[in-house]
Amino acid sequence: MNQERLMKVLLGPVISEKSTIAADADGQFVFRVATDATKQEIGRAVELLFDVEVNAVQVLNVKGKNKRFGARNGRRPGWRKAYVDLKPGYDIDFGAGA
Repeated sequence: MNQERLMKVLLGPVISEKSTIAADADGQFVFRVATDATKQEIGRAVELLFDVEVNAVQVLNVKGKNKRFGARNGRRPGWRKAYVDLKPGYDIDFGAGA
């Protein structure tokens, strides 16, 4: 797999109450990923960037919401979310750089 491609797969972590609970309870971390990313690419990208071992990856597409801008109707773009399950003993700390 091309290392340059793997660096572009992960767009950022999803920090929410639900993702924090999943990380604490199950060792699952949530990332916003490229819309054309595969499960294998996502797993390899997490292993490369965070030096951890991935157990499983679950991916879902989030549909964009319909919004109004004054009198005009618009639509926010859809995006792709990945739940990455790490093997026991591994952890990702997003607050370490602060």
